[in-house]
Amino acid sequence: MKFKLFPIAALALVCLTAKAQGQRPAQRPLNLPDSAEVDYELKDFKFQSGETLPELRLHYTTFGKPVKDRNGRVINAVYIMHGTTGNSHNFVNEGFGGHLFEPGQTLDATKYFIILPDGIGHGKSSKPSDGLHMKFPKYTYDDMVQADYKVLTEKMGINHLRLIIGTSMGAMHCWVWAETYPDFMDACMANASLPVEIAGRNRMSRYAGIQCVKNDPAWKGGEYTEPPAEGLRGAYTSMMWMTSSPWQMQRRSPTRERTEKGFDMAVEGFIRRQDANDFIYAMDASRYYNPEPKLQTIKCNFYAVNSADDECNPPEMGIMDTCIKKIPKGRYILLPTTEKTSGHGTHSNPAIWGDYLVELMKASEPRQGPAKK
Repeated sequence: MKFKLFPIAALALVCLTAKAQGQRPAQRPLNLPDSAEVDYELKDFKFQSGETLPELRLHYTTFGKPVKDRNGRVINAVYIMHGTTGNSHNFVNEGFGGHLFEPGQTLDATKYFIILPDGIGHGKSSKPSDGLHMKFPKYTYDDMVQADYKVLTEKMGINHLRLIIGTSMGAMHCWVWAETYPDFMDACMANASLPVEIAGRNRMSRYAGIQCVKNDPAWKGGEYTEPPAEGLRGAYTSMMWMTSSPWQMQRRSPTRERTEKGFDMAVEGFIRRQDANDFIYAMDASRYYNPEPKLQTIKCNFYAVNSADDECNPPEMGIMDTCIKKIPKGRYILLPTTEKTSGHGTHSNPAIWGDYLVELMKASEPRQGPAKK
């Protein structure tokens, strides 16, 4: 195990969707206790593909401290998972953490132990760009969840989660967590997802992005010396249609000149920040995702929150309306399109869905003895 402890010095960049729509990360430092960044290693981790990595590194950002009841059960751990190509610092900003983690707020870090992971292939966790490139194990969502479960239980000593929140990819992980470890959490809130196989337009856009990169001669089978810029440009365009909000894009770029300038800036930023191999792996990690057959096994209070203007999870398909009925304690919340929603990116705006989180916390409040002194 490797352990690093130091204050968080700066706010993180916001996710790709927010950048594409011209949003800016907040600069106000958050008032959060016991901030830490932690690295753990899992030896000889075996992936679903049968591949093994001798040392799998997993990185976490945490706030607060765990509390146990008199039986030794952790009662205040909150686990929050980022979206595709994101990292744990996506939540360390005024827009997210500034609405939830500060004193007196719903997930007050003086009361809760906040755990923010960098999933496999993302952030400071092990990923293709570390050196293995396309020889890195072909990880899946099941691998990502299993690895984090092992760290939580075997390394951190977390034997129970009060709450899991996930955004986009993290929301899909909520379904996997709740089915794979149904007694491990009191509640889940999945923001911007569907509990079915990634197919149709969703898979097509991911597949198109992957093919854009692979068909760029500069990619060189993953052994590129310079970023495959044209391939990444095509990949960005493929994903932009799915994750953006036409309403917000029109408001922020009402003229041709501003629109074209904004697009060029967003693409150049994406090419500069995004490693091509990491992108391919992240886009393909959902290939076996399909929680639909086991939805009835979910035991926790489960809130599925989508927004009406989310092109990744369009409500008109009626998928969630059917699936949520299979979950004993499930609830589907469809946020109407307003001037405050931002398409798929609404998943990271607790100013819109925060009241539902308050309801979920009350609905899932466990009966428990006093905390262990």
